[in-house]
Amino acid sequence: MTDDPKPKKAKRPQHVYTLLVEVGRSEDDDLPADATGAALMCYASGVDENEAVNETVAVPKQANLSPLEVQGYGSLEDREAEGEEIDEGDRALMERARAENAVLVVQITPFYD
Repeated sequence: MTDDPKPKKAKRPQHVYTLLVEVGRSEDDDLPADATGAALMCYASGVDENEAVNETVAVPKQANLSPLEVQGYGSLEDREAEGEEIDEGDRALMERARAENAVLVVQITPFYD
């Protein structure tokens, strides 16, 4: 009889994805009274984009907002490969999202009719 522990799964690397979440109004949200909704620019950590989207959608729900649509712009590596220039401030926020395995809402833009 052997006492070999189960082999540990290799930990998959975390990537940081840029996501734009469109939200609608709900009772007790903190959007301006005359806003019809908002766009939330987020940096989200995840092993893949689906995980990042799922984690990101939970954030507005916790803030009493109603997520309507999520648009992905790819990982930091994807965006760099496409030639996008990403400034140091955004890189620092992305690294924070990766280090904390978190979703950071970096910009909120209310919509008005």
